[in-house]
Amino acid sequence: QVQLVESGGGSVQAGGSLRLSCAASRYTSSSDCMAWFRQAPGNEREGVASIYTHVGTTVYADSVKGRFTISQDYAKNTVYLQMNSLKPEDSAMYYCAAGSWVVGSMCYPQAPQYNYWGQGTQVTVSS
Repeated sequence: QVQLVESGGGSVQAGGSLRLSCAASRYTSSSDCMAWFRQAPGNEREGVASIYTHVGTTVYADSVKGRFTISQDYAKNTVYLQMNSLKPEDSAMYYCAAGSWVVGSMCYPQAPQYNYWGQGTQVTVSS
């Protein structure tokens, strides 16, 4: 069992930055992959970024490439999402998730592959 707690959401103007944190109760084989997802009202949950915790390889959705960075502090069992150049369309509830589906030393932000989820943190970007 892995518990995940997100923090760092808030309101920001377009062009601003936020850093989200996700603290995992522990790293196990069930959390080889850590990822961030987001869901806006009326939309499906979207994979934003993922990281393979053992190697540090990352994958990003096209919509956030060059603006968002996923990273980790392995010693603290914590994953971060640095979000720069935020746009109103980035507004959503952001969720952290943990899973174990590794493909060729990569983890992919595909929701069905993740077994543990945090409660979410709201990000609102105003124009």
